[in-house]
Amino acid sequence: MMNIVQACGVVAKNRGDALLVSTMLSMFIFDRIEAANGATNGRISSVPLMGGAAGLGLGLALAQPQRKVVIMDGDASLLMELGGLATVATQGPKNLLHVVVHNGTQFTGLANMPTMTNGFAFAQVARDCGYVFAERIEDGAAWAARFPVLLAMEGPVFVELLVEPVPQQTKAGFEQEEMPDKQFGRMAEEALALQAMLAQETV
Repeated sequence: MMNIVQACGVVAKNRGDALLVSTMLSMFIFDRIEAANGATNGRISSVPLMGGAAGLGLGLALAQPQRKVVIMDGDASLLMELGGLATVATQGPKNLLHVVVHNGTQFTGLANMPTMTNGFAFAQVARDCGYVFAERIEDGAAWAARFPVLLAMEGPVFVELLVEPVPQQTKAGFEQEEMPDKQFGRMAEEALALQAMLAQETV
């Protein structure tokens, strides 16, 4: 089973000019990767809109049909709005790759509260909803090999990545740091930055 750094690293390295929508855990990993590489273009975070990644990604895919769009969703997040799978499938964007990080926890890396996903097959649900293609991947090397192929497919395509939970931090005496205000405003800021980037490309 792969870890979250491997899962996000493959996307960061190989997405090219694809637009990227990320949720909480993936968002923080992409923050680290982008800080190291100095590249931040073309990404929008769905925080504090937990459960909204599919809707954001769908909107971008429909508005920018010439660009690939990659969603890095979370299992707890997607469970909040499973109906989004049917909406995506009904709209049928050919340029959309929807990835769910299935680690079986929410608030992963903190309390690691278990999600109700034991035995839940997201890929099968996406397939049943009408995604053109869906598969489940457990191995990091397999994910690295498959990502360019999946990104090149006509979608909507869905991938369920089985990922190890980040080690739990909470224990006796642990105090959670308050999330900075910027985390709640970043979705709007990133949306404006993405809008400006796309507008420059059309000039």
